Amino acid sequence: MEDIKCPHCQKVFKVDEAGFADILKQVRDHQFEEELQHRLDQAEQVKNAAVELAEAKLKNEHQASLAQKEQEIAAMKAEKERAVLEQQLKVTEAVSKVEKERDELTNQLNHKALEKELLENSLQKKYADELRLKDDIIRLKDEEIALRKDLKAKLSTKMIGETLEQHCEQEFNKIRSAAFPNAYFEKDNDSKTGSKGDYIYRESDAAGNEIISIMFEMKNEADETATKKKNEDFLKELDKDRTEKNCEYAVLVTLLEPDNEYYNSGIVDVSYKYPKMFVVRPQFFIPIISLLRNAAMSSMKYKAELASMREQNIDITKFEDNIQKFKEGFAKNYTNASKKFESAVSEIDKSIKALQKVKDELLLCENQLRLANDKTEDLTIKKLTWGNPTMKKKFDELKNDGSSVEVVEE
Repeated sequence: MEDIKCPHCQKVFKVDEAGFADILKQVRDHQFEEELQHRLDQAEQVKNAAVELAEAKLKNEHQASLAQKEQEIAAMKAEKERAVLEQQLKVTEAVSKVEKERDELTNQLNHKALEKELLENSLQKKYADELRLKDDIIRLKDEEIALRKDLKAKLSTKMIGETLEQHCEQEFNKIRSAAFPNAYFEKDNDSKTGSKGDYIYRESDAAGNEIISIMFEMKNEADETATKKKNEDFLKELDKDRTEKNCEYAVLVTLLEPDNEYYNSGIVDVSYKYPKMFVVRPQFFIPIISLLRNAAMSSMKYKAELASMREQNIDITKFEDNIQKFKEGFAKNYTNASKKFESAVSEIDKSIKALQKVKDELLLCENQLRLANDKTEDLTIKKLTWGNPTMKKKFDELKNDGSSVEVVEE
């Protein structure tokens, strides 16, 4: 037995070995629990401190990271704003540049549109004049069909006592003051080069620039009846005269080969043999001058407009391409119109052949009329009174009365 004193109440009591072991066990369990609890509390405190430290560290790291992110975001925002400003500035500069280029291009386009309109108007007028002249040729051909019936009669009466040269000169002088006031049309008297044409036509503008010049050769059918010359025999010499006298065009006005339908069809272009040369009948003498003159006037106006534009340092390269396309398109239409014209001419030629038959019949009538006229001229009072005593007596009475008898022949 052992005496045990209570530390609380100070009472002494006896405890055997088993009880002491039990108390010791209880004390040990209690101390263990206390120690365990103390250790657990310490561990909890250490854990909490570690957690707080970790949380603080994480918080600090998060705050530092957040601050860094915010700085990066702020830097990115600043960079973005700077990039936006730079982009806006670039856009503004680009827009300003584009607007300036747009305005310049608009002005150029407006200017070129005006140039195009001027040139198109000029070309349209030029080709309209040419088409109008072509229509005039068709009209003249229609008139020629009507004139074919009495062409020889008209020429024979109109040119009595005058040559073909005189006829052409008179026809020109009739309309010189109204149609060709500034034109020179005189005989070619210069034979220094060994040959000369018949007439030279020249016309200049107010500044003295020559608009057109034509060398004329006139060949009368009556002049060549014995030799039976052809129109082609005079073309080479005419081309030589044109070159030596510095004339742009050459025209043969001819009455040769009167039955040749090639030359009777109107204005004949023989430029495939000799440059800028035409063969016409007398009735086309004035029309060929008008045709060539109007074409030259249109060409002069076009050249003057083009030269004026080039003097102003205007770049018309692309515009000329457009004009070329326009000319090609117009030329295509012109070619189609020419084909139609040739078809119409072919139909007219057929009509002329039909008229030729009428002409032959008329010539037969003319021959019969000539025979009748010869008989009329051979008719005398003596023949009229032969075998007719009554008429003979009447004429004898008139003769005895002293009256004169006049026989009028028409």
